[in-house]
Amino acid sequence: MQHQVVSRDEWLAARIALLKEEKELTRRSDEVARRRQALPWVRVDKAYRFETDEGSASLADLFRGRSQLLVYHFMFGPDYKAGCPSCSAIADGFNGIAVHLENHDVAFTAVSRAPLAKLQAFERRMGWSFPWASSFGSDFNFDYNVSFTEEQQREGTVAYNYKSGGGALKPGADGAGTAVASFANMAGTSVADYVRERPGMSAFAREDGAVYHTYSTYSRGVDAIWGMYPWLDRAPKGRNEGAGVWWRRHDEYGRD
Repeated sequence: MQHQVVSRDEWLAARIALLKEEKELTRRSDEVARRRQALPWVRVDKAYRFETDEGSASLADLFRGRSQLLVYHFMFGPDYKAGCPSCSAIADGFNGIAVHLENHDVAFTAVSRAPLAKLQAFERRMGWSFPWASSFGSDFNFDYNVSFTEEQQREGTVAYNYKSGGGALKPGADGAGTAVASFANMAGTSVADYVRERPGMSAFAREDGAVYHTYSTYSRGVDAIWGMYPWLDRAPKGRNEGAGVWWRRHDEYGRD
């Protein structure tokens, strides 16, 4: 994009005009947040089990005594050798926020299908300390539409991001094909295995001993919790995504 070079006064006039739109967006975002919190709840009756650093846990245990639970669905399938690069970039921001959430009556955990030992090894490599639970052998990821079977993939019956019939990325899907193949390679797995996992986040509440599902978002719905995106959206050239898949896990920059 070719940018104009103008006087300070001309810049200020343009900035004030944009400020009006930013304020409108902020007010609209506040209203959407209120509507999000007003969504009805669904009682969770299935007895999910997870493996954590503290041992086997139920969904209620993941609340760790708090009334609210936020879950990040981290793409790390059983056959992956490393976590998804995009999820890893998002997770770099989790260490700093988890303690603040916990002191505001909100528990936080990432959940992946890979066995706990794989998650622990990758967590050590990345230098992370946020809670991370394995749902290996559980229906949890499938029930919350972030993992899919080979049969679903083959028959096109995947339901992801509130769309049925192949909503998850397919191997070689139009313009995303090259990026998906790159990410699969970086995760150390096949493209078919890689795309059977998808990202998302879910929220749960605990009240009078019962657990309720209150909210889930997927795909670009997780942009808001990707720490680098709000910063890039304010950089002069924005996300500059035309350059292709430029991000890496934080310990991989400079290796090329």
